[in-house]
Amino acid sequence: KKKNFAAAPAMAFLIQCCCDCLGLSSGTAAEPKSMVQLDTTHMGSEAVVVKSGKRLCGTGAALATAPLVQNKSYFEARVMAQGVWGLGVAKLEVNCNSVPLGRDAVSWVLRSDGAIAHNNTELQRLHAFTPEEGDVLGVCYDHTTLEFYLNGRNLECPVSGIKGRVFPVFYVDSNAILDVSFDDFTHSAPPGAFPVMFEKRLI
Repeated sequence: KKKNFAAAPAMAFLIQCCCDCLGLSSGTAAEPKSMVQLDTTHMGSEAVVVKSGKRLCGTGAALATAPLVQNKSYFEARVMAQGVWGLGVAKLEVNCNSVPLGRDAVSWVLRSDGAIAHNNTELQRLHAFTPEEGDVLGVCYDHTTLEFYLNGRNLECPVSGIKGRVFPVFYVDSNAILDVSFDDFTHSAPPGAFPVMFEKRLI
C-alpha cells in the first residue's frame, strides 16, 4: 500500500498547535503542571471565575479543585484589585457564599485587614499588614502548620491545630480581584514545599 508522506507535515503542524494551546511541548518532556484551578462547582453563587480558572472576582469564595495531600504544599495569590479578600485553607463543606471566611469551624484564613480568623475568632492580627495591588500572598501548609507569606517574606504568624482534609480557599468582595497560582510561582516556594497537585499525580 502506498504511504501518504504528504500528510506527515500537516499532522505534525496539528500536533504542534494542540501542544501550544495546552502549554505542552511536542519535543522533550516538560516538567508537569499541576492543572489545579479554582473549582466552579465549589464557589459562591455570586463569585466569578475566569482566566482559565485562575482569577476570582465578584462576591464569594472558591475552593481549589484539589485538596492539600502533599507533605508540604504551597500556593499563591496576586492582588489584582483592592477590596475585601482573604485566602487560606478550608474543608469541602465550607459555605462559599458566606464571606468573609473564618467565621466557621471549617475555614482558616488571612484576611485583607490583617486578621487571621477561624471559627469566628481572631487568632492573630498583623498590624503592619498593608498589601497593595500587585503584591503576592503565599500560603504554605504541611498538615501541622499553616503559614502565610507576603512577596516571599514569611509573615511569622503560624496557625496550628488544623485537622482533616482541607483545600486552598480564596474569597473576594467589594471589587477585589485575586489571581491564583498553584504551580507557576512568582516567589520561590519555602524549602520542602511543592505545588498543589492532584492525588493521583503524586503516585
